[in-house]
Amino acid sequence: MKDGLLALQTRLQHVFADTNLLTRALTHRSFSIDHNERLEFLGDSVLGVAVADMLYKRLKNLPEGDLSRVRASLVKQETLHQLALTLGLPEIILLGEGEMRSGGQKRPSILADALEAVIGAVYLDAGFTCAQALVHRLYMAVEINPGMDGIGKDPKTELQEWLQGRKMKLPLYQVVATLGVAHKQTFDVECEVTEFNLSERGIGGSRRAAEQVAASAMLQTLKSRGNS
Repeated sequence: MKDGLLALQTRLQHVFADTNLLTRALTHRSFSIDHNERLEFLGDSVLGVAVADMLYKRLKNLPEGDLSRVRASLVKQETLHQLALTLGLPEIILLGEGEMRSGGQKRPSILADALEAVIGAVYLDAGFTCAQALVHRLYMAVEINPGMDGIGKDPKTELQEWLQGRKMKLPLYQVVATLGVAHKQTFDVECEVTEFNLSERGIGGSRRAAEQVAASAMLQTLKSRGNS
């Protein structure tokens, strides 16, 4: 593991003052109670700001709605999964035995979450400027253009754009419950849209998957109410 962490820091171009942060970022909840979910939460926000800043400067003439669409494409699970693969995260992520046997090392949701946790760890270790620089390096090889991801949006992205297009606040997601043993947990997530005083629930094998289910249910509710 030590050699793997050293190699990862080289690929990240960031040497940690506190390597415990990096170890935690690579630790799935099936492996230890000292897992990466809080770092993932933090990294998700840092990533969003860093990508928004990058797009604001790079795509100077693009309006807000299109900037949101491009950003959503860059921070979606599929993109983060590919970036995690380029960093070699499957080889060093820490998983419980059950998760390992079920192919967790290759699961896009686990790898995407781990990448966000790594970004959160860099932020805590060295501040926003270093975390932002890491995000810029990660996306150097990603083609960014104003027309990307025009179709096939996932439910969370579609719901976000639906609300932003109506100048409404973004939805709130909250884990209501986690069920099952550590390596086979099911997440119950609530999606709330405050302007309509609505909430919907979704269940999935990861927090991210449950959020997508809840967002899909919310979209159906909004459209059924004639708010298309």
